[in-house]
Amino acid sequence: MKLPGPDHPIGIRPNTRRVRVRFAGKVIADTSRALTLKEANYPPVQYIPRADADMNLLRATAHRTHCPYKGDASYFTIAVDGASAENAVWSYAEPFPAMAEIKGHLAFYPNRVDAIEEE
Repeated sequence: MKLPGPDHPIGIRPNTRRVRVRFAGKVIADTSRALTLKEANYPPVQYIPRADADMNLLRATAHRTHCPYKGDASYFTIAVDGASAENAVWSYAEPFPAMAEIKGHLAFYPNRVDAIEEE
């Protein structure tokens, strides 16, 4: 486990805007409670509470990755009306203590969904 610091900063803040995720013409997630995670030089990522996503459209997969700063991520495939996006969603079920805020949240790969909209 590595801690965020000056060489690899990670900030998490509430997003004051409404965030919607669309795939195959359907809203997959809709929230006004997203968290914006900004890590080092990567683009910001919206972490959406699971309660604000349609979990019936997500299938857990066996895919896993490890981040030395956040912990072990599990993945989901989106399936809507015959269209699917494999491992398009990730989540940290038990993030490291420094990233505890993202527990119970989902993040979506922007290039695997139709849109991640903020208004």
